[in-house]
Amino acid sequence: MTGLPHHIPIAMPVLGAEEQQAIQRPLSSGWVTQGREVAAFEEAFAKYVGADHACAVSSCTAALHLALHVLGVGPGDEVITVSHSFIATANAIRYCGGRPVFVDIEPQTFNMDPGLVEAAISSRTRAILVVHQLGMPADLAAILKIAKSRGIPVVEDAACAVGSEILVGDRWQRIGVPLGEIACFSFHPRKVITTGDGGMLTTNNAALYERLVKLRQHAMDVNDRTRHQANTVIFERYPELGFNYRMTDIQGAMGLEQLKRLPDIVARRRQLARNYSRELASISGLMVPQEPTWARSNWQSYCVRLPAHAKQKTVMQSMLDEGIATRRGVMCIHREASYPAELWRSVEQSSNPADTTDQNQKPLGESEAAQDHCILLPLYPQLTLEQQQRVAQALYRAVSIN
Repeated sequence: MTGLPHHIPIAMPVLGAEEQQAIQRPLSSGWVTQGREVAAFEEAFAKYVGADHACAVSSCTAALHLALHVLGVGPGDEVITVSHSFIATANAIRYCGGRPVFVDIEPQTFNMDPGLVEAAISSRTRAILVVHQLGMPADLAAILKIAKSRGIPVVEDAACAVGSEILVGDRWQRIGVPLGEIACFSFHPRKVITTGDGGMLTTNNAALYERLVKLRQHAMDVNDRTRHQANTVIFERYPELGFNYRMTDIQGAMGLEQLKRLPDIVARRRQLARNYSRELASISGLMVPQEPTWARSNWQSYCVRLPAHAKQKTVMQSMLDEGIATRRGVMCIHREASYPAELWRSVEQSSNPADTTDQNQKPLGESEAAQDHCILLPLYPQLTLEQQQRVAQALYRAVSIN
């Protein structure tokens, strides 16, 4: 199907001559692992989001693991998060020996429902892991209010959210400052900018930053640049168990160029999201995504909820037959075989057990409904208005005959 001349993929990275030229620097220098290029990328990224510190790593999964590790999550601890996310979110908790506590999402934003957080807290709660799903900022203000009142640290899974913004007081602020202790980003090819793969942690806590930069490199007490530039012999030490989570200088050089593109990429994605909302308005029963007044998404993905009568897989196949790729709604981790019931817990949607008026009274009903009844439409900067119209028309036909 991808060989069709008019195929429209679900996503496409923006890469050009600038990235090709940039990666020649580390190749020519002979220093291709974590070095000057990575350091420059970290500095530029921290400046872009407005954070004091940035630490580059091999993936966002590595970033999430390190974030929870430095905050002390260990065996028997609980971390409150959502099931409605890529599996890496919960995997990072389990890597630390912790137990995910899943709360349901708000159907409008696909993000953690702040109203369910308080009930999820227990004596074992060590952290709250908030996901900015599909690039749409979560309600951090409400979640942080609860977390701070209980002395619980907050980590932001901002894998999809580079370039997204949130209103703090009367000022717009980029995701990544962070408002919690640490924010974690992904540079996978499906994300808004890419380094092939890779991740970044941002924090304003100098002590946490110092631990992060050591732990990503086996906890070595002196970094490679310092050791190789020294005029005297230095013997490094490894005072604690660390990890091999380094980013390469090839990726760092590429990231610097991608970061330069980011403002234009986000602006284009926002334009495309507006176009979709306009083009899809005529499809009866289709719910298009909406930004809260306090959020500005980077529109990493455009997720629609299908009309009640439409079968998700049938709609997706119909569109694929027309050369248009889609993806189902975001997965629910608790439904996977690797997450049997004894490895996680959840909280009820309603504080009143007798309340059965809502069709989704299951603890994670909104999460499951989003997975089962939503699809992601193609969205990337190279997408044209003509192609968007093709997508909208194909979706209209698929829903009509479903």
